[in-house]
Amino acid sequence: MSFCSLAFDTSNYTTSVAVCQSGRIIENRKQPVTVKKGNRGIRQSDAVFAHTVNLAAMLESMHEYAFDCIGVSIKPRDVQGSYMPCFLPGFACAKTAAGVLGIPLYEFSHQRGHIAAALYAVNRLDLYEQKFIAFHLSGGTTEMLLCDRGSITKIGGTLDISAGQLLDRTGVKLGFSFPCGAMIDHAALEQGKAKVSISLKNNECFCNLSGVENQVDDLMRKGCDAGIISRFVLMNIQCAVENMLQAAQKEYGALPVLFSGGVSASQVLCEYFSSHYDALFPDAAFSLDNAAGIAILAVKEHYGNIKS
Repeated sequence: MSFCSLAFDTSNYTTSVAVCQSGRIIENRKQPVTVKKGNRGIRQSDAVFAHTVNLAAMLESMHEYAFDCIGVSIKPRDVQGSYMPCFLPGFACAKTAAGVLGIPLYEFSHQRGHIAAALYAVNRLDLYEQKFIAFHLSGGTTEMLLCDRGSITKIGGTLDISAGQLLDRTGVKLGFSFPCGAMIDHAALEQGKAKVSISLKNNECFCNLSGVENQVDDLMRKGCDAGIISRFVLMNIQCAVENMLQAAQKEYGALPVLFSGGVSASQVLCEYFSSHYDALFPDAAFSLDNAAGIAILAVKEHYGNIKS
């Protein structure tokens, strides 16, 4: 049996549309929302406008598919009160399309989509019916999650700024273009194994990253190289994540570990956690914001499983 889903995800910085057909992602269209040089983010009203403009162009040629269902992300996370206006354009478009086509609409969180996309990319959708630990590292979220047969429980994370915010704020100070994660990663890799100080002391499931940003300011006043500063930031994020993971393993045992979210596209983090903890990392196409995971979840919700 052939089946097909259409999905929408309008996160703060990316407009995404995806198609899942017979268990495979065959369309994964993305359009970044432009952020003016020197800015560290964008207003929600500007994001809503950008998504509204982007969606019309991204849906071109979609008439060739026979959709059975539609999926959409409607909020950032699976918790009460989770809300951002940027998800409204995607929801409006999805609801309209479902009504016109007369097919079911399934609603999910952006975070749940990230996890599903990562599982698809590493060919481990089977984990969705098991228990595992997932890290959602992005510009808006740095959380450690216990995933158990579809349920998601936050068991760790940052208590102040996210890892993505730390990377972007550092990158903007260094003159990099927003979003800055890829440039920070590249600059850090050029430093090889250069030693940098680790300031984080957390040994539990939660930590603070704002102190690292303060130390970045000190390093810049001292005239430190951009590569050293980039490596300093990534090594501290790595330390924070490792401390969280070790604390979780003491509590829950050696469960499979999955990384998702834009920060997970870091080669520095991928090389370390895949070699030391056998962690699963999706490629950038499925770690950065995308609608692919929502498309997969829509099929799963509609048919009860993912078939190929």
